[in-house]
Amino acid sequence: MSEEIKASEEQALDQTPKPWYKRLSLTTWIFIALVLGVIAGLALQGTPEIADTYIKPLGTIFLNLIKMIVVPLVIFSIIAGVISLEDVKKVGTIGGKTIAFYLVTTAFAVTLGIVFANVMNVGADYVLPAEELSYEAAAAPSFIDTIVNIFPSNFVQPMASATMLQVIVIALFFGFGIIGVGKKAKPVADFVNSMSDVCIKIMHYIIAIAPFCVFGLITPVVANNGPDVLLPLLWLIVVAYLAMIVHMALVYSGLIKLVAKKSVLGFFKSIAPVMGFSYASASSVGTLPLNMSCTEKNGVSREVTSFVLPLGATINMDGTAIYQGVCAIFIAQVFGIDLTIGQQITIVLTAVLASIGTAGVPGSGMIMLAMVLQSVGLPVEGIALVAGVDRILDMMRTVVNVTGDSCVANCVDAAEKRKAAKKVAA
Repeated sequence: MSEEIKASEEQALDQTPKPWYKRLSLTTWIFIALVLGVIAGLALQGTPEIADTYIKPLGTIFLNLIKMIVVPLVIFSIIAGVISLEDVKKVGTIGGKTIAFYLVTTAFAVTLGIVFANVMNVGADYVLPAEELSYEAAAAPSFIDTIVNIFPSNFVQPMASATMLQVIVIALFFGFGIIGVGKKAKPVADFVNSMSDVCIKIMHYIIAIAPFCVFGLITPVVANNGPDVLLPLLWLIVVAYLAMIVHMALVYSGLIKLVAKKSVLGFFKSIAPVMGFSYASASSVGTLPLNMSCTEKNGVSREVTSFVLPLGATINMDGTAIYQGVCAIFIAQVFGIDLTIGQQITIVLTAVLASIGTAGVPGSGMIMLAMVLQSVGLPVEGIALVAGVDRILDMMRTVVNVTGDSCVANCVDAAEKRKAAKKVAA
């Protein structure tokens, strides 16, 4: 009888109306924080040091916590995902599909950027500043060096420096080893699965404070980069943002509808918190834990998210590819250089290869742009023209990057589930 009373009391408590602030979703809170951050940033334009000193630390603390959990989350999640597949060949199949999707969407992205930049005449009305332009291009690693550097020579160093491609390789080899040993490795497999669950729980705790940190990240950006910086290059920002939005609306919506066979609105609704946070943080790796959580809630299996999303956060750069295409045409038009169709095709190919070749390199967006400009003989000094608004462009290209990661995860998961269903039917 006492148990029945206790159950009825718990039911009554569940039916108690929640306070209004608890009824709002994480997505709503993140976008409220974005709006408030923009308003606060505009109000603090005259004194940006206040935003940098007292508000920015909120975002910095959050990013530090994300960086703390992202390496153990990736390594344990990937190992757990590999173990759950129980077959090295299956890992190869998923990896092949993932890389194919990433390369194709990146090629579409940079092509779309070039088309928009040409049609909308992105650099025609921009006047070169009187002062001399100067920009020193950072040295990009060669393709062979990139391949060699994927494989770590030290177990600890990649984790300490968060070199994600090397962390992924370490996780894959340990996952393969556990599968190869079989039953003897069961205690290790149990430990890995438990640690994966622990990392995910910690991630949820950190994500719970995301709105406060979004406010802390966006406010100093607006305070330091007011309209005085944005207005001269406003058309470049408009063209780049429009191309990125169209890419998400056409390419990602098409893949979700045709390949994943899911609701497009449902997909974007599930990924909205990720888009909001990535816009404020401008960090694909920093957004990874939230992206994994939201993508799994949209029905994607953990073994797919644990492999596809970390890899995407490292090498999938659709938004950055659009940025390369738009900025290359912008710089060409500003300097009065007419690019042939062949040169524009070269830009597409270079941007696609550079998206992998500069993976994990700090400031990879600028390095990629330098490589693209050099591939068609455009002046690298032109990067100085867009450097002032790079942060504004980086925010939106990060949104596209992480949305593309989730889209590909949904597509790969759907393809694997259809494949499994066919085997069962046969």
